[in-house]
Amino acid sequence: MDQLSPTDEEAVWPRYFIHLAYDGSSYHGWQRQPNGHSVQAELEAALRTLLRQEKVITTGCGRTDAGVHARSFFAHFNAMEEIGDCSELAYKLNQVLPPDVAVFRIFRVADRAHARFDARSRSYEYHIHQIPDPFVRAYSTLYPWPLDLPAMKEAAAMLTGRRDFASFCKSGGAQKTTICEVTDAHWIKEGEKLVFHITADRFLRNMVRAIVGTLLEVGRGKRSPESIPHILGGLQRSAAGESVKACGLHLTRVAYDFVPDDHSSQVP
Repeated sequence: MDQLSPTDEEAVWPRYFIHLAYDGSSYHGWQRQPNGHSVQAELEAALRTLLRQEKVITTGCGRTDAGVHARSFFAHFNAMEEIGDCSELAYKLNQVLPPDVAVFRIFRVADRAHARFDARSRSYEYHIHQIPDPFVRAYSTLYPWPLDLPAMKEAAAMLTGRRDFASFCKSGGAQKTTICEVTDAHWIKEGEKLVFHITADRFLRNMVRAIVGTLLEVGRGKRSPESIPHILGGLQRSAAGESVKACGLHLTRVAYDFVPDDHSSQVP
């Protein structure tokens, strides 16, 4: 689970948001787990040390899978007392945390502000390179087959709107509903690289990777763009294509009504 149950005392402690980024290559995702290396565990250990608290519980804006990267991620935690200088704490965290995790800023929020439930939208990118390149392989997936990009763009546009994405959801998730509202889904070409952009109010387990795998099948002519509505209507994971690798997936933006959408206060 994302967080343990706080005590009544902890529930009234001052609440803070942390804005951070991480390279997910060596982690079993954000979420704390008993037998895996997680970003959440690293962050909580560093906060315990610097705040001199016996227990620090963080709650993330989402749960990235093993190997997935986050260029913009938010988490909240409660401190026993007001933090005098948030910039200084962010600086010290960057000295304690592993180099594949970076804290941009820490800031006080309302006591009931929630990193996960208050997020208005989330945006992901999926990176694909079509020529072997050892310098991008940790952050992009090699897909050397010829692709029909216009067909992929047409198929992606059919994903927008409020729809049931059960066909793109890995089984075993704890979600209460598979309804999501996708506000943007498009491909762009950057030199020899293809990047898929998608924004939604929420995402299901493995959803983006399943969508990308399906759109690549459209690009190879294995499916038509017109198959997307039928896949969505099937409401079965078997109706969609195979999921792509985790390394190409990046969480790029999490939007809140009460957090300025700029990085002017980032720690160098």
